[in-house]
Parts: sequence; C-alpha cells; structure tokens
Amino acid sequence: MGRKRQTIRDHSAESNLFARRAAISLLIVLVMLGIVVSNLYVLQVKQHDVYQTRSNGNRIKVVPIAPNRGLIYDRNGIILAENRPVFSLEVVPEEVDDLDETLAALSRLMGITEEEKEDFLRTYRGQRRFKPIALRTSLTEEEVARFSAQQHRFPGVSIEARLSRYYPYGDALTHVLGYVAKINKKDLQKLVEAGQEANYAATYDIGKLGIEKYHEEELHGQVGYEQVEVNSQGRIIRTLNIDPPVPGKDIVLNIDLPLQLAAKESLDGKRGTVVITSPQTGGVLALYSSPSYDPNLFVHGISRKNYAELINSKDRPLINRATQGQYPPASTIKPLLGLVGLEEGIITPETTINDTGRYQLPNVSHVWRDWRKWGHGKVNVVRAVTVSCDTFYYDLAYKLGIDKISDAMTQFGFGDYTGIDLYEESSANMPSRGWKRARFNQPWYIGDTIPVGIGQSFWTTTPIQLNQAINTLINHGERYVPQIMRGTKNSQGEVDVSPPKTMRPISVVDKANWDLMLGAMHEVNHGNEGSGRHAFSDAPYQTGGKSGTAQLFSVGQNESYDADNVSERLRDNAMFVAFAPFEKPEVSVTVVIENAGGGSRNAAPVARRVMDFYFRDHAFMQPESEQSDDNQTVGTP
Repeated sequence: MGRKRQTIRDHSAESNLFARRAAISLLIVLVMLGIVVSNLYVLQVKQHDVYQTRSNGNRIKVVPIAPNRGLIYDRNGIILAENRPVFSLEVVPEEVDDLDETLAALSRLMGITEEEKEDFLRTYRGQRRFKPIALRTSLTEEEVARFSAQQHRFPGVSIEARLSRYYPYGDALTHVLGYVAKINKKDLQKLVEAGQEANYAATYDIGKLGIEKYHEEELHGQVGYEQVEVNSQGRIIRTLNIDPPVPGKDIVLNIDLPLQLAAKESLDGKRGTVVITSPQTGGVLALYSSPSYDPNLFVHGISRKNYAELINSKDRPLINRATQGQYPPASTIKPLLGLVGLEEGIITPETTINDTGRYQLPNVSHVWRDWRKWGHGKVNVVRAVTVSCDTFYYDLAYKLGIDKISDAMTQFGFGDYTGIDLYEESSANMPSRGWKRARFNQPWYIGDTIPVGIGQSFWTTTPIQLNQAINTLINHGERYVPQIMRGTKNSQGEVDVSPPKTMRPISVVDKANWDLMLGAMHEVNHGNEGSGRHAFSDAPYQTGGKSGTAQLFSVGQNESYDADNVSERLRDNAMFVAFAPFEKPEVSVTVVIENAGGGSRNAAPVARRVMDFYFRDHAFMQPESEQSDDNQTVGTP
C-alpha cells in the first residue's frame, strides 16, 4: 500500500515537472516567435524601402552611356575629324577570377602582344576595377568571330562596339586638330580636380592636343545612363529606363581645307611653316607645320617604336612650328620699326643716310655690315624697307634705344601669347634691359641694341605672332586674336559664328605713318628695287610684303657668309610676310623655312604660290557673315 502511494506521488511529480517544462518551452517558443514576427515586421514594414533598394541593386545596374564626340568641319563643310565604329576587346577586372591566367589565355587565342598586355596592366593599376579596360582596340572581323566562339570561357571579358575618332586627312592638319587618345592617370586626376570625372564615366578618349584639347568641353558632350535588369551571372535581361547622352557640339573651323593642302604642297617637305589668316577678323585660314605626322597613330595607342621615331627625330615633327617655333624675325619687322621711328620723331619720311655697307658707333671699333657689301647709297625709310637696308635700321635702333623699341614692339604683341585657340603656343622673347638682367645678370649694352634693329640679337618670335603683328599694321592699329574655330553648329545645322576677338588697339600720332610703311611694303613686291619683286612681278593682284633672312650664328668681322661651307642646320632661315589685295587685304601670309637661305629667294615664292591658289585656283569666297562694308583700306604708296 505504501509502495503504491509512493508510486502515485512520483508520477504526480513527474507530471508537474513535465508541465513546467512544457510551459517553459511554450514560453520560449512564444518569445522566439515574437522575435521572429517582430523582425519580420521590421524587415517587411519599417525597413521595406531600404531592403527593396538593396534587392533592386542586385538585379538592376546603372550603366553609363558615352556621348558621341562632336565632329569637326572646315569652313566649307568638309569633315576633318569624324567618328567611325570600331570593336574592342574589353576586360572588367572585378569580374575576372584570375587575371593573369585570363590574359595568358587571351594571348594564345587572340595573339595579344606583350606591349598590349603592359599597356593594359598600366591602365589597370591606375583605374578602378569595376571599369572596363580595353585590351585591344580596332578588332578585325576575324578576331571578333574568333573570340565570340570562345566567349563562354572568359567571364568578365567582352567585345564592345563604340565610335572612335578618325582623321581622314592625316598629317595635313595634325598641328591644327591635334588628336584624342586614351584617358590616362594624369587626365583622370585633372577630371577629378575639375569635378568632371562622372561625365567621363563611359568615355575612353580625351583631347590631347590642338583643337581637340582646347575645345574639349564643347566636343565631349554629356554622359547618359541606362537602367538594366541583370541575372545572377550579370547578363543584361532587359532595359528598364534610358537617360540618353547629349552629343558633343559639332565645330566649324576658319580653316579652309583646299588652302591648307596648298600650304602643305607649297613647302614641298621642307622644315618650316605657312600661316594664312584673314587680317580683318583674325580667322586662321591655314596653318601648316612641316614635318608633320599622322594623328591616327595615337587614337588607338601608338606603338613604342613609332613613338620613339617621332620623339627622337632631329626634324622635331611633334613641334607646331607655327605657334611654338621661335625664330629671329629678321628684316620682316623693319616696317614696324620704321613706324616707331616716325611716331617717336626720330626720323621723318625725308630723313636719309648714306649707306656704304658698314655701320660703326662713335669711338667703337666693331663694324656692323649690311647684307650688300657695298651698301645701298642714299636711303630714306621707304627705300630702306624696299631694299631691306640694314644700315639704316642699325642707325634707327641706335637712336631709338632698346627701351622704346621694346615698349613699342610689346604693344604689337612680341614676347607675349597671341591668344590663338591652341594650348601649344610659345611667347618667344622680346628683349629688354630687365629681361637681360634677369636672364644673364648682365646690363644691357648699346652694342646689344644695334642688331635688334634688323630683328636679330636676343629677339625671337613665333610665326603666328609675327602674322598678328603684320595684321595690326594692315589694320592701322586694330588688333585681332587669331582664331581657328569659327563657330559651332546648332540643332538646325546652321553655324553660330563666333564674333572676332579683339585686343587693345595701338594708337598713333599720325595715321599717315601707317600708310607710308604699308606703301613701302607694296614697293617690296612691285617696285623696281623691291626684294620681293622677282616672286610677285607678274602677279595679277597687288600685294604688300617683306622678306627676312634670319642669321643663326655670328660671322666674324673679316669673314663672309658662305652657305656652301656651313652646316645645313646652321644656314639662314628664310622668312616672308605678305598680304593682298593691297587696297583691301583679305589674306595675310607668313612663311618660315628653316635653313633655306635668303627669304626673298626661298620664302617669297612659297607665299606667292599660296596666294595664287587663294585668288585664282581656289576662287575663295568669304562667308557673308564675315564680310563688312567698313573694312579699313590701306594707303597707296
């Protein structure tokens, strides 16, 4: 009996224990369920928007779309820089498991060179991993087919079609247009600093030189975006939304392509440059620098061999001689110095000297010689320009002094940038007392001034600078900035022409002094003694001009210059400036030919050839928007 009651008590205790444990378990389950329900509420209700966005991020990608780069036309509507479709092999490093093995496999399949791999890795190290990097550009149809058949083996690698820059006229316009090339680390840093990195999210190339670089902002356009749905492998399933890119603006240049090609042909492969502008607007009609190079080499990445040939060439094809070449202006500046002498009252139109071919300062033994050994006899300022008398200008420079010369020539733009729309420009050098002290820590001597009178000594100029100065003389002191870009095309395809850019004009005491010097330049080409008469004697139009022969080294007192016994690279530079028609100039020409000898004999015929083409062969017509009834007329001799 006692055992039975004990059994009943044990059973009751076990039942109570089970009940307590069941209650505790149920409580725990209810608590856990409450936590789950609470978390579900937070996830599904309170943080719905957050997790919905994250979920969309796993299936929706925002892909940037590169804008089409604006085209470049000449003033006649001829396309100078266009966009052509190309296929490129691109790699997204973030999506590649083993980059080294992938590159090795691609090398075997596509024949990727070591240089291409090195260029790729160089870009890879300086770029974010989620951005695609081109391993090879301009794939052939065969290469596209070969990779497409094996694409499943290369996750993160794809063939992309895009537009690439192409320059149909090659080296004829390189120093004007420049070129585009791959965005490098330095370019990217500048874009970041300028806050433009996002706008180049899908862009591969950027303007490196010339108009392509100077007008990059207009040409590039605005990036677009598209939202696409992707699967778990990252492949695009469908497009959800598109915000289209804004194409870059099409640019129209003042450059006249046939005239540019004529300038190239006229140099006939010689080292030098031809600059042709409109004096009344500053528009650059032609600007050719020789030798040149094909800009298309740089668009898809120039090989090391080709680049080494360019960079090591003693002819320096990478230099734009029109804007970066620094040359003594020689006798081309004599009309300008003559004007300064007249304005300062140092000389008058009747002032004469007797040129015996030698010039000496009082109590100085050094002799400065005229280019004509026996001299020119009696000369005034007009005849001194006509026959290019050195002695007259030695004397004028001595009487003016370096301070007046430097101040006046600085007003004409020497020693300063012209403002042309190219970043590749030199200011050259207009010497002064302060410049020599800063450069050599030496005082300015009177003997330094004498050769300045014939555009020598420390004086250097660029051809575009010289052209701008002559245009200022033609325009009686009105100054225009040389401009390559004429305007942009609007949505209707019409050209919005930019107005000419002006600079502070030069005022003179007597307007007749301008006409006197311009008349002297007319005599240079059409007078009986003019240094340019042989080149322009039978021209069917009237012109003005001035020759220059820039000496590159000093000849001793008792020595004579003999080109046959001088190294070719040390021979004189030939220079010539000209404008026409004389009564109402439409065009001015500046020619520089390196190491060619006399300017009247070698550079003047080049100026004549391009002018003949302008007026006769090409039948050039100035756009109505640039014609004006109040264009200034220069005086007659």
